[in-house]
Amino acid sequence: MNFTLSLPATVQLNDDQFFELCQKNRDCRFELNAKGELIIMPPTGGETGRRNMDLSFQLRAWERKNKLGVSFDSSTCFKMPNGGNRSPDAAWVSRSRWDALSTEEKTKFPPLCPDFVVEIRSPSDRLNILREKMAEYRDNGTKLGWLIDPTEQQVEIYRRDQEPEIIRKPTKLSGEDILQGFELDLMPLWYLD
Repeated sequence: MNFTLSLPATVQLNDDQFFELCQKNRDCRFELNAKGELIIMPPTGGETGRRNMDLSFQLRAWERKNKLGVSFDSSTCFKMPNGGNRSPDAAWVSRSRWDALSTEEKTKFPPLCPDFVVEIRSPSDRLNILREKMAEYRDNGTKLGWLIDPTEQQVEIYRRDQEPEIIRKPTKLSGEDILQGFELDLMPLWYLD
């Protein structure tokens, strides 16, 4: 379970300070929400790690084939338009948006909200917290987002300017018009061998 640390109003981490905090504590995963609260995330367990790897593998294979954008794993933190710093389990950014960034922006925490994000719920994650995070992505510009719950075998699909759609026990998910031609096979995420 994540731990949220409320910082005193007198402590405001700027972008460089937050980046430095993350670099000096590489064994920890941090996020900073728009309210300035520091979120400390523990490492994932084995099954969640396997699911994340399979998801990243499928997304990266599609990206390498079509070259329409750039995909990222769960260790990438994005500087959101609302001021938060978030790390989805997987993300994708269109080539034009990625190429518009400077080398320094690409090296640090990219100052943008991904076009596509995925969060996989681990057994210790609270669903309401993940739903808030998904809504934050959507409200900051994400065009398509998936909240995958392996325990319930359920996916919540987040689209711009729409309420989430809940699909129970799907075997595949379409990247729709955002990730054209991408289809995530959910069977390896539902049933670990």
